[in-house]
Amino acid sequence: MLGPVIAGLYGTVLPAFGHLPAAGLTGPTLDPFRSLFDWGGLGAAVRLSVTTGVLATGLSLLIVSFIVAGWSGTRSFRVLERLLSPLLSVPHAAAAFGLAFLIVPSGWLARMTSPWLTGWDRPPDVLIVQDPLGLAMVAGLVVKEVPFLLLMMIAAMGQAQPRRSLLVAQALGYGRVTGWLKTVFPRVYAQIRLPVYVVIGYSMSVVDVAVILGPSTPPTLSVQIVKWMSDPDLAMRLTGAAAALLQFALVVGVLVAWWLGERVVAALGRRWIASGRRGQTDTPGRVLGLWFGALSALSILLGLASLLVWSFAARWTFPNVLPDGFTLRSWDRHGPSAIATMGETFVIAGAAVGLALVLVLGCLEAEHRGGRQFGQRGLLLLYLPLLVPQTAFLPGLQTMLLSIGADMGQMPVVFAHLVFVLPYVFLSLGDPWRSWDARNATVAQALGASPWRVFWAVRLPMLTRPVLTALAVGVAVSVGQYLATLLIGGGRVSTLTTEAVALSSGGDRRAIGVYGLLQTLAALVPFTVALIVPTILWRNRRGLHD
Repeated sequence: MLGPVIAGLYGTVLPAFGHLPAAGLTGPTLDPFRSLFDWGGLGAAVRLSVTTGVLATGLSLLIVSFIVAGWSGTRSFRVLERLLSPLLSVPHAAAAFGLAFLIVPSGWLARMTSPWLTGWDRPPDVLIVQDPLGLAMVAGLVVKEVPFLLLMMIAAMGQAQPRRSLLVAQALGYGRVTGWLKTVFPRVYAQIRLPVYVVIGYSMSVVDVAVILGPSTPPTLSVQIVKWMSDPDLAMRLTGAAAALLQFALVVGVLVAWWLGERVVAALGRRWIASGRRGQTDTPGRVLGLWFGALSALSILLGLASLLVWSFAARWTFPNVLPDGFTLRSWDRHGPSAIATMGETFVIAGAAVGLALVLVLGCLEAEHRGGRQFGQRGLLLLYLPLLVPQTAFLPGLQTMLLSIGADMGQMPVVFAHLVFVLPYVFLSLGDPWRSWDARNATVAQALGASPWRVFWAVRLPMLTRPVLTALAVGVAVSVGQYLATLLIGGGRVSTLTTEAVALSSGGDRRAIGVYGLLQTLAALVPFTVALIVPTILWRNRRGLHD
């Protein structure tokens, strides 16, 4: 994990100070930073990156906290969890396109409410998507980060023993939400701190969602970095590298500010706990939490439905809710190339996930046999590529690959995807692997099985479902990779995500519907396989169904 990140940062620092031998430039010099600070849109780009990242993270954490505080353990919570969990696999770009198709002036929401409610007989001239404040971008990030943080919080709840704490708090007269926030949330947040930091870093430096939903005059800093790094003039890479270092400094600064904010909130929270206020009227918090959670899920579902309809739409006049007719014209036109791109997407994802699974299984088995414990330092190392913004080290990694002539073909892209896939595969498989009952291995070894025999014939078959789930998570992560494919592939390697984002500038909703739908299917199909295969394999073995 350290190698690519350090190499990428090193490859970013040198051009940022004017050293780029491939362009005949040698440093050190501060000219790249002077060029960066002379750019008129820098202040707005920085403001957008910080405000959208912090606002999206804060809103997502607030929504998830109220959902869990008000509804954990109830039937409504189980329904919401089942609804949100599969949506975690939907790529960010597909979710952003779906949301855009809902909220644009000619989108589904305007069609559903026109003209009977709005009085519109034509789309209003209102800037909703790509608004200068980045509010549409924040909404797109929130609907995707709520499922992620919800699942992280549910996983952390197992170690917090919330049921006992809530029973004691409610016996003392505390309301459900207040009791949960005072007794459970501090312990749960300590477990999900690193995922929250990942959301901050990602939201501040995301590119594909910013291209689709964010403003363009000027864009966010991450989008401008990609523009500079893709400029035919190699000298512009110097300015892009300087901007990448600024992006890195911004993320570090916001993370430090968030860390300090945690201390302030903790101090205020202790005073609030000591005040003894019971907060029995917590109905508004419960209702808002459930409403926003359902809104997040419905936004993605309706957005995907919109992609489906647009991919088959013929003529579609405003304000009709459905097209005037359906046709296969868009699939005939874009389908063959999209399916070919889907094949290349699966090749890259399969190679990256296969390598990640081998490394993760080897690490977990070595941990088991050696009696080693994967501690906080190891967890921090695992999260490192997710904490460091991609725009900070991927441009440098691209520059280093260019300098050694290793920027051609799929293999550099596969290894770039591996950097981001491996942490998610490890996090998905780590807990199930460690919680496996080791007495099964003791029985097998007592019957003469070697450790490798136990691994292949006992442990792996019993953990088929977690292994397949980890594979599905890895494929979803790889399918959604935009910047790693664009920069490391040098524009020569195409995936469904890069093609879909490239179509966003053209405004052809039917083509976007085709690519966005296939992108979603590419991420969802592995999860379907992960559910079906164990059921078929162990249909006669009830104990292995779970």
